Amino acid sequence: MRRLFVVAAVVALAAPAAAEPIRNPIAVFAGLDKVTGGITSFEVAIDQTHQFGTLSVRPRICYSRPVTEEPKTTSFVEIDEATRAGKSGRVFSGWMFAESPGLNALEHPVYDVWLTGCKDPNAPQPVQEAPPPEPPADPDAIPQDND
Repeated sequence: MRRLFVVAAVVALAAPAAAEPIRNPIAVFAGLDKVTGGITSFEVAIDQTHQFGTLSVRPRICYSRPVTEEPKTTSFVEIDEATRAGKSGRVFSGWMFAESPGLNALEHPVYDVWLTGCKDPNAPQPVQEAPPPEPPADPDAIPQDND
């Protein structure tokens, strides 16, 4: 029995630890107007509303993962549609996944809306390494047409 406990402990400790999701203040969406064929990218602050055609898009939360983790960007979104009578009705309420836009996007007769990412303008930018300098060209090393 003790051996089984030791094996279980080793397996549990060997499992990779998942990092906590990062809460972002802005959700980034793309919208397709099927009448014009135009795709629009727009950003919406959490708990704010953005008008896209007759739709009102309101993200409630937007999670992403650290760059060291597998990308998993999710947002809980509510989308209402305004009708000609001046009323609005909920046409979507649920989670959207940026890595799988076809899995749970809004598919409307006139509009499609899907999550493309989350954004935090106050987050530190990742360090980018400069490309190595190109070596100087040696005119003797370049083959000529008459060589």
